Amino acid sequence: MTGKELILKAVRGEETGRPAWMPFVGAHGGFMIGKGATEYMKSAALTVEAMKKAKEMYKPDGLPIMFDLQMEAEVLGCDLHWTDDGPPSVTSHPLEGNDDWSADQVPDLDLSAGRWPVAMEAVRLAKKELGDEIALYGLICGPFTLALHLLGNDIFLEMFDEEEKVEALTMRCADIAIAAAGAYIDNGCDVIAVVDPMVSQISPDHFAQFVTPAMNKVFDYIRSRGSLSSCFVCGDVTRNLEVMLETTCDNVSVDEQIDMANLRVLAGKYGKSFGGNLHLTTVLLMGTIADCQREAIGCIETCGTKGFIMSPGCDLPYDTPPANVAAAGLMAVDPEQMKQVKETLGDAENDTYDDVIIPDYANENAVLVDLITLDSESCAPCTYMTDAANRAAAALTAEGYDIKVKEYKIRTRQGVGMLVKLGAKNIPTICIEGVPTFESLIPEQPKLIAAIREVADKKGARK
Repeated sequence: MTGKELILKAVRGEETGRPAWMPFVGAHGGFMIGKGATEYMKSAALTVEAMKKAKEMYKPDGLPIMFDLQMEAEVLGCDLHWTDDGPPSVTSHPLEGNDDWSADQVPDLDLSAGRWPVAMEAVRLAKKELGDEIALYGLICGPFTLALHLLGNDIFLEMFDEEEKVEALTMRCADIAIAAAGAYIDNGCDVIAVVDPMVSQISPDHFAQFVTPAMNKVFDYIRSRGSLSSCFVCGDVTRNLEVMLETTCDNVSVDEQIDMANLRVLAGKYGKSFGGNLHLTTVLLMGTIADCQREAIGCIETCGTKGFIMSPGCDLPYDTPPANVAAAGLMAVDPEQMKQVKETLGDAENDTYDDVIIPDYANENAVLVDLITLDSESCAPCTYMTDAANRAAAALTAEGYDIKVKEYKIRTRQGVGMLVKLGAKNIPTICIEGVPTFESLIPEQPKLIAAIREVADKKGARK
């Protein structure tokens, strides 16, 4: 059985004998071939060169063409900030600040603009050179995340004040997603993953109201084309697992913050396949080969071999050591090797991060707002949480308060140390004076401002 055949069986929920293995090689592909992410993500030739390198090193059953949730937004009028160690991030929102905004203002997706011609050329090249052996995934931006790219953080208030307009916007974004999905299918992709990380920030009721109809429209289209679909959410989506599984997708994929034993039970209940969820930073990026082997073995033993696709919880960090990814993947593709490794692995050591010093909150004049993120330049929920915190701080500073905002990225040891020492459980998290206050939840601006102001008044933090 080829890797492609195995992964398609897994997505359909069938028994595969061993787990399917799907490393999400996005910007990391540039690192693999010695190119910065900006140059890499604008070149079909470099994209396929990296995919061939990943196939050689990681022995995957499938690979994504690109992992960039900003491609649709770029064409629809959002400005992007580029970096050489990750995908771009959205910096402007065409509908933001306009009281008269409407879904009708969103244009059609022009597949001849932006990087869409590059992506489609990459699909065609990959199909020719790799498509008989591995499954090709087309990753598209989910309706809610795209709506947030267009409207900005205003969407969280508009969901209460302008419900029908937001519903219309997410349905319009579903039309955009269908155009993107169709292009990937037309050019040779086998699975379409609708990647919608911002749904981790809303309630199940809001998911059912604003997201389910739009997602089902996309999933039903993909099925009508004879293709398979995945609902892929980065972030802590625990509260929304069941509403995700109730959609018409074939597969649900999640990140490291999700209890995979629970997901396995729920996926069985709803007749879905499931995927995830190797830890990105603490294991794959910063861990040892033994850490990666141990992580993969635990994931496989928890999830089994029926309808399960082992993968990183999200896009691999740019400079993830290839040896770590290869070591994790080998546990899936070679069960005999996994058995041998398991017999020799020792117990994991607990790191207390004694070398990481947290701020002296009591002796600071200002209120310190710490943001614990994956990376606000590449993770959409982190981007919007950082924006919300900076806007709240700016509003309070204008009132005479002394507020300092600092981001700690868990792709660094300092960031992981802050996560551990402050007791945060999820990312992204807003900590106010060292207390995790909003975990994996972007609050409305009035609520965030009120929370910071309350602490500032108690502390007397004024300039």
